[in-house]
Amino acid sequence: MKKRLSSIFRSMVIGGLVATGVARVLILFTASPVPDPASGRTEPSLFAPVISSNWDYITPVQAWLLIVLLVVTLICIAGWPIAAWLERRADAEANRRVFGRQGR
Repeated sequence: MKKRLSSIFRSMVIGGLVATGVARVLILFTASPVPDPASGRTEPSLFAPVISSNWDYITPVQAWLLIVLLVVTLICIAGWPIAAWLERRADAEANRRVFGRQGR
């Protein structure tokens, strides 16, 4: 059975959101800023507002990875309703009945 384009876009949107979230969490938990002098521990940016305002903890490769994931997800979000609308329109044209004499 052939998958519809809107179904593929929907799967890509959900997958893109999950992949972006996982990548973000992995980047945040692997962040290693200067340790806190009071406790001696390094906290990920998710829990430390001091470094969350500073993007030095993220490498350029990680930043580009997040940008690419986000752009692909946004493109799929925009394409999903367009593909669904085009499919709905094609189905309506295929199922259109012609009134009057048929087959004569």
